[in-house]
Formats: sequence, structure tokens, C-alpha cells
Amino acid sequence: MKLAIIGSGKIVQDFLTITKDLPQIELEAIVGTKRSKETLEELQKKYGIKNCFTDYEQCLREDTFDTVYVAVPNHLHFSFTKKALLAGKNVICEKPFTTDYQQFLELKHLAESKQKILLEAITNQYLENYLEIKKQLSSLGEIKLIECNYSQYSSRYDAFKNGEIAPAFDAQKGGGALMDLNIYNVHFVVGLLGKPLEVYYFPHMEKEVDTSGILVLQYKEYQAVCIAAKNSDAPVRSVIQGENRSIVVDSPANVLTSFGIYQKNQLLETISANSHAHRMYQEFAMFDQMIQSKDFFAMQKQLKHSETVMWVIDQAKLSTKSRN
Repeated sequence: MKLAIIGSGKIVQDFLTITKDLPQIELEAIVGTKRSKETLEELQKKYGIKNCFTDYEQCLREDTFDTVYVAVPNHLHFSFTKKALLAGKNVICEKPFTTDYQQFLELKHLAESKQKILLEAITNQYLENYLEIKKQLSSLGEIKLIECNYSQYSSRYDAFKNGEIAPAFDAQKGGGALMDLNIYNVHFVVGLLGKPLEVYYFPHMEKEVDTSGILVLQYKEYQAVCIAAKNSDAPVRSVIQGENRSIVVDSPANVLTSFGIYQKNQLLETISANSHAHRMYQEFAMFDQMIQSKDFFAMQKQLKHSETVMWVIDQAKLSTKSRN
């Protein structure tokens, strides 16, 4: 994969730390704004990135790379991904894919018409521990309940209360607890159980944005509860309760360091199957394989999952509006 990276924020800087372990990924370019040029040049030098741009459209005219990694603020995902697809590039887009379901569908259809690979960067779907949880589900007996909690007091919350609205707290820019943290829980649940029958969201609203909230996914025989907060802290964990056994993940739903299998509240086994310590390694290793082999079957499988997640997000927002 010959890669152009769009953005220079925390997620990009985190990703770049593992590129030494992914020699099959060639870092052809990094793109950002003029005000971030100094950061771009520092990253270019540190990680041996070949080119640096402050003009996205100029970068897209280059033929030195085949894939774009879109890691800009949420509300820009749609436009940046669309431009890359129209320019004939494969795209890896950070979560959440888009800010609404219709935007996602447009990108999906565009990728299909252009015969380009389009993927969402969502770590848990590729982690070996998550794949192992899928295998273990049948051993739990009949599933009764899933609870996921990703609550983390945001470093920007105090500034938000004082009137400084960062994108992470701006509903018009895809901010809020649902889109920022609860999205990981939704991916976790949907990847295991598929599309729910009904969706209900109960947010705590401040300055017209959800700073925390409880999402309920109703399935035929069971429920899943997804909790996320940017205004408070709590132990971060996911629990799958079956009639015979349960699975407990004592780490964020996007990290899945390990998980325990319990019976009658007694730990039977701890499983830690991840092959790399960094959560982003496995997804990018898989992205490279799909892009190099032009594996459109695998892409369609992942897009179907992402589509269900975006549908859930849309239904959550609609459920909130219907009560107001």
C-alpha cells in the first residue's frame, strides 16, 4: 500500500508509531492545514514520509500513492473521502465513517462504481481478541444481556463548560459522546449480534450536545446497553451475560487487551490473543492485504457492518428528536 495520510492530530501520531512494524505500507505523503505545517514537517522527518502538502486537492493529483487515510475531524470525513474516491484512490476513513447514514450510502455507492476499496478504521473489528470473543459466544449459553461502558472525563470538558467549544463537543461537527466514544460500543455489539430491531438513545444534553448518554439496542431475545460519557469517569468495561457463562472485558471496546470467561462469578480463563501490543496494528495489516489483493468481497463484508452501525447512529438521533 502506498499511503497518503490526511491529518496530523493525535490519531495520526499514534498510527505513525507502528509504521516501523508495517514495512509493507509505504508512507508517500502527509497532508494538513497551513497552520499545522510545522507539525507536518516534524512528522515527515521523524517517520521518513516522502512528501508534505498543505493543499489536499494538489496532493490528490499526485500518482505516487494509491490509498488515502482520512484522519481529520468527524464532520470532514464525508467530503474528504468523496474527493479521494473521485480522484481514483482507495480510502481508509477513521470512525465514525460519516455524520449520518445517507452520507455513508453515497460513499459506499461511489466506491463500488469506481471499483475502489473503501474501509472504516475501527480497531475492534480486526483485533484477535474480538475474533476470539465471537468464537466463545456459543459457549455462554443463551445470551441475555450485553453492557458496554466507555466513560472518560474529557480533557476538553472544563473548557467546554467555560464556553470554548472544540469539535469534540460541537454537535454540528460530529461531536458528542455518541459519535466519539459510544461508537466503539456500537461497533462492539453490532459486530457480535448484527442489526437490532429497535434503537433508543437517552442523552444528557449540555449546550445542545450529548456529553453523556445511554443507548439501548433491542434484539428479539435480549438487549444491549451502551453507555458513554465525556463529562464523568467510570470503570471502562464490556460484559456479555449468557445463561451459563459470561465474558468480561476490562479495557475499552476499541482496545480489548484481554478478556475473562466467568461462570457463577468465578473466573475460569483469561484470554489474551492480540498479536501486537498496539490496537491499530492488526487493522492496518488487514487493510494492506485487502487493498493489495483488491479483495472486494472482504470490503463488502466490512461495509455491511459499517452500514449497520451508521443506521444505529441515525436511529439513535431520531429517537432523541421524537421525544423532544
